[in-house]
Amino acid sequence: ESRWPFLFGAIIVPSLIQAVILPFLPESPRYLLLEKHNRSKAEKAFQRFLGKDDVSHEIEEVLAESRVQRNTKLVSIVQLLRTRAVRWQIVTVVVTMGCYQLCGLNAV
Repeated sequence: ESRWPFLFGAIIVPSLIQAVILPFLPESPRYLLLEKHNRSKAEKAFQRFLGKDDVSHEIEEVLAESRVQRNTKLVSIVQLLRTRAVRWQIVTVVVTMGCYQLCGLNAV
């Protein structure tokens, strides 16, 4: 019982390692392009990750995917449950996940 503080203190080591290494990790090209709107840094990040000079295809692919996501219509849970095509799939998943919680399978 007297060793519990050491067990909880062991979490400090990985968190300190992560805090020291984090500033040296590169930022994601998608984050730089879509969130920061910095195309030049995104191109440099893609070049670094992919190891090639021409990354215009990858940049355009990310931008096209972003446009598709913006045009996607979001559906509320009520609308989703009213749709006959997916209602039984949702009910099946909810019942299955409820059974997992009740039988303790996820604890194993």
